[in-house]
Amino acid sequence: MSGFSTARQNMVDGQVRTNDVTDRRVLDAMLTVPREAFVPAARQALAYLDLDLDVSEGGAKRFLIKPALTGKLLQAAEIGEGDSVLVVGCATGYLAALTAKLARQVVATECDSALATKAKDAFTALGLANVTCRVAVAACPEGEPSAAPYDVIVLNGAAEVMPEALLGQLKEGGRLVGVSAESRPPRAMIVTRTHGEFGHRALFDAAAPVLPGLERAAAFVF
Repeated sequence: MSGFSTARQNMVDGQVRTNDVTDRRVLDAMLTVPREAFVPAARQALAYLDLDLDVSEGGAKRFLIKPALTGKLLQAAEIGEGDSVLVVGCATGYLAALTAKLARQVVATECDSALATKAKDAFTALGLANVTCRVAVAACPEGEPSAAPYDVIVLNGAAEVMPEALLGQLKEGGRLVGVSAESRPPRAMIVTRTHGEFGHRALFDAAAPVLPGLERAAAFVF
């Protein structure tokens, strides 16, 4: 095995499986998709470490969330082979590429045009024809209404406010997964749409960088 292949196997065995990710399809996707392909060349040696990996190159900080959290969110989403999925704030596209291994069709959004271009290039290089990346005309909360509704929406990060516009893009029976940092401690959440209502369920404690546009408004202090 190459160095990256060995590191990928070790990531799955030492970080993902040990955090109760047992879904065979999710594990296979994480064993197949090369995380280093979504990381700037100067930081590829860090690609398989247990951290939120900064992939920004100037501008606002953008991250690939930790491998274990990535796997747990994908497992919780229960993405079916026929599902249409939106990945919000995809950065360079790693989470979207994993999702493309699980779903029928994936739309990813990213408000940094340079990172969106890197995501598109990576998808093409890996032959992932069922995933597209669109530059968000606004910040992450807007999603991609033109391709809605979605069976699943996955946040590549945390939200300090409820993303109401995203919830409106879910199909009946659809679910949104991500990290809620509205209160402390932050927790991974799943929101399910049933008969036009939204049910919220905490999954486990988790932390991730907050996505652009999903930050809590600054409070006025004397």
